[in-house]
This record gives sequence, C-alpha cells and structure tokens, in this order.
Amino acid sequence: MIGQLMPNSSESAILTIKEVAEYLKVTERTIYRLAAAKKIPGFKVGGMWRFRQADIDDWITAQAEKPDAT
Repeated sequence: MIGQLMPNSSESAILTIKEVAEYLKVTERTIYRLAAAKKIPGFKVGGMWRFRQADIDDWITAQAEKPDAT
C-alpha cells in the first residue's frame, strides 16, 4: 500500500533544508530566506521546511529561463 502512494523515484524525494542547500550549492541560511519569502517551492511539516525534489528541479528550470533584469 505505501509503495503505491510513494513510488521509488528521485522526483518524489522529499528534501530537507540541508539537502536542498547542498543540492543548490548555497548555504542553509539562503534556503531558509528563499523559503520564508516564498521564492522557492516548499512546505512545512511540524514547523520544519521540506521540499519535493521535482519541485526544486522545476524551479531551477524556471530560474534559468528568466531573462536578466538589466
């Protein structure tokens, strides 16, 4: 039953602040700021931030597609 709800896939992985920071090669503080400002997709579970890897990957793609604001 659980396997049906949570398929084994990196896209369904749930990441912590630390894991997202390592993935993006930034500090944990940067991820906290982005999450609190709702600039990166995430959600809280028991007061702790969590992120879906697929959402982070989509966010990265969207950031790369934005034109420079110069």
